[in-house]
Amino acid sequence: MSRTVGIGHQDFATVRMTNNFYIDKTDFIRKWWESNDEVTLIARPRRFGKTLNISMMEKFFSIEYAKQGELFEGLSIWKEEKYRQLQGSYPVICVSFANVKEISFQEARKKICYIIETLYNRFEFLLDGELLKEKEKRFYHKVSADMEDYVATSALGTLCEFLCRYYRKKVIILLDEYDTPLQEAFVNGYWHEISTFIRSLFNSAFKTNPYLERAIMTGITRVSKESIFSDLNNLEVVTSTSEKYSDCFGFTEKEVFAALDEFGLSDQKMQVKKWYDGFVFGDKKELYNPWSIINFLDKRKIDAYWANTSSNSLVGKLVQEGSRNIKEAFETLLKGESIQTEIEEQMVYQLLENEDQAIFSLLLASGYLKVKTLWNTMSDFGQWKQGYELELTNFEVKVMFERMIRKWFGKVESDYNDFIRALCLNDVEAMNEYMNRVAFSVFSYFDTGKEPSKSEPERFYHGFVLGLMVELADRYILTSNRESGFGRYDVMLEPRRPEDDGMILEFKVFQPRKEKDLQQTAEAALQQIEQRQYAALLMEKGVPKEKIKKYGFAFCGNKVQIVSAIE
Repeated sequence: MSRTVGIGHQDFATVRMTNNFYIDKTDFIRKWWESNDEVTLIARPRRFGKTLNISMMEKFFSIEYAKQGELFEGLSIWKEEKYRQLQGSYPVICVSFANVKEISFQEARKKICYIIETLYNRFEFLLDGELLKEKEKRFYHKVSADMEDYVATSALGTLCEFLCRYYRKKVIILLDEYDTPLQEAFVNGYWHEISTFIRSLFNSAFKTNPYLERAIMTGITRVSKESIFSDLNNLEVVTSTSEKYSDCFGFTEKEVFAALDEFGLSDQKMQVKKWYDGFVFGDKKELYNPWSIINFLDKRKIDAYWANTSSNSLVGKLVQEGSRNIKEAFETLLKGESIQTEIEEQMVYQLLENEDQAIFSLLLASGYLKVKTLWNTMSDFGQWKQGYELELTNFEVKVMFERMIRKWFGKVESDYNDFIRALCLNDVEAMNEYMNRVAFSVFSYFDTGKEPSKSEPERFYHGFVLGLMVELADRYILTSNRESGFGRYDVMLEPRRPEDDGMILEFKVFQPRKEKDLQQTAEAALQQIEQRQYAALLMEKGVPKEKIKKYGFAFCGNKVQIVSAIE
């Protein structure tokens, strides 16, 4: 009889006691314990079993679960006597920042303080008897959602001391989703305040803490050492390119195929592989996202389960408001090709709005991109840096980005689709009508919001190009900013079918010193197509000269003028 597929269970005890579907990851306990690292930071994409593994670690090590060894019976860790003896033998502090998603620093700080207060409430038995001095008991009672900074930042370290004194053993700290408050702070504009607060909190808990046995932190990103880990030189960092624990988070292909066999879905293996395979951690390839696999086992239907969550909002914002280079990179990625870049695996959130490499770092850490190859490269300053060849992780991620791009034009979807039809029919009058409606409604969405670039519409028209790519991918091979003839065209659509026309689109911004109106600017764009012979590449690929349409686009603010010519 196959096990129950329960969606969303993150408590290890619940999963085991209710015979829920579970893939044995208890070997992580052995690997981590034998590594003997004092503080371990593990960065993995969302929905990759981080919370369930943290719960598993708590149930294994915590004294509170000393008499519940049956939770591990039949699992890998229970085969060795020394680990059966280790189970339930340490005081454990288990904390999660997953729900710290407030829009202001004051509320985020209060939420963190409340989480710590809840911890203290769990251990109120420490107040009984003479274990704590009166002064220490007064400190204990000061711990609350509104406590002062000196109490808040020292509270975890102090609780370790009290527990160590009570149990006469050092404490294990497990902190899940440590970086959620930091991501929310970046989005909502209070990064400096939250990073200063968390730096002090971590220093007390993980650095200047003689009562700490070991600790694990999990999150999506490896936040830069300078931001919050500047005082921690005892930190072992495990990212997606690290070989350590590479198969401890996520499902291997062997595990996925065994699950499909168990649930009578053996005939779906290749379809599941096409959609969900592709994650790479260290030397382990062919890894699958657990959330998608569990949802597929439950619903028995292929869909973008992992990608269809609100957690994509930051990524969508960065791509939508990103530079021309970011959008051109996504054009390449959506065609199934790879990009090459230098990135730092540690996240410097302050750089996300200004540096493309920081965006690629986040996309890699978040699981949207994977490493195809790595190489060492020399920087301009004579230092060795890591070079990355990156590609979209799998088909599910590709579908997610295509849906995201369509949503950019959601408010004017009808007009945008009408523009596409008019473009294919060479109906220039309709193109002008619909394009002006689209531009008026969505132009500002492709700006950063801080310095609107309506006089430099690159973000708009490169977003527009990605939209074309998604909508016309079945009929055209779309490229942009490539060499042809004697220059670099803006957009080229190469037909996949002989009955369709090829197209070249050139964009220009109205310059009042050079042109008298938008019409003249659009004609100058069209003239550039002719003078630089951009059609040469299409003709080399077999598109007849008479079947090549040419369009000049002129922009002034959110107004657009389009003119056309056919050979």
